[in-house]
Amino acid sequence: MKKLISIGECMLELSSVKDDIWKMGIAGDTLNTSWYARACLSKNWSVLFATKIGKDVMSSKVINFLNQNDIGTDRIYYHPLRTIGLYAIQLNNGERNFAYWRENSAARLIADDQKILKHMLGGADIIHFSGITLAILPPEGRENLFFILQELRSKGAFISFDPNIRPKLWDSLDLANSIISKAASFCDLILPSFEEESNCFGDNTPLETINRYSQLGAPLIVVKDAGSSIYGKQGDNPVVCVETKKKPLVDSTGAGDSFNGVFLSAYIEGYSLKESIRKAHNISSYVIGFKGALVPMQDVKKIYKSDLN
Repeated sequence: MKKLISIGECMLELSSVKDDIWKMGIAGDTLNTSWYARACLSKNWSVLFATKIGKDVMSSKVINFLNQNDIGTDRIYYHPLRTIGLYAIQLNNGERNFAYWRENSAARLIADDQKILKHMLGGADIIHFSGITLAILPPEGRENLFFILQELRSKGAFISFDPNIRPKLWDSLDLANSIISKAASFCDLILPSFEEESNCFGDNTPLETINRYSQLGAPLIVVKDAGSSIYGKQGDNPVVCVETKKKPLVDSTGAGDSFNGVFLSAYIEGYSLKESIRKAHNISSYVIGFKGALVPMQDVKKIYKSDLN
């Protein structure tokens, strides 16, 4: 059975329902991508999540949640003294404001041991990680992750990367720029969001983003641009542009992550670049119509398989 493994941090998510009423869920960018990949991929694929969590009650909720939704947990390690992070989302006209509590997150130590890290990711056909994964790691952890990813890529693993730039998580934009560029230089697929890239790197257009990552050696790049056209480039082929229609926005949480999971699923199952982008956009535009990062898998499956794609 083929394996897709996402590595990163899972957290408790508090989303505002109304006034002082909050709904609790489990999410995190790379976990969200796992969710949507699991919804779309056939049972010939095993989807797993790699992280570190605590041994407390809240951490156990993560294991139960993933097991209930057919996302593998055997690449999850436990820390005796730490727990999982927490974030709260408040919405303003559908756009998100985040507050984080993650200083004692076990996931910050996800890459402190190369042997454990190699076991977490070993045997994967596809590995997905993000700039948030990188931002929460100490410098030595980043280097460990880079080393293992490059080693596994040399053995045939396909490496997918969403820069997912969150300036508040980085000491400086210059550091984010440097680390993200280094990561992108050994990845097979880059899934950036244009607004973030423009803020961090000064790109004026999505095509500039594509060109910059192409120069770093990325063979496949798909630039998401909320509410606008989506651009993709594969190797030396011409840039593909998929025009999109703006959909009503309730909550943009998880939109990019859902795009990533669906795009990966479609692309590895043989759909063309343009078809894969369309499928991913169809679902991400559905996701923004609901509160929270995760919509029911059965809804995702229905849209993914629909002739409308």
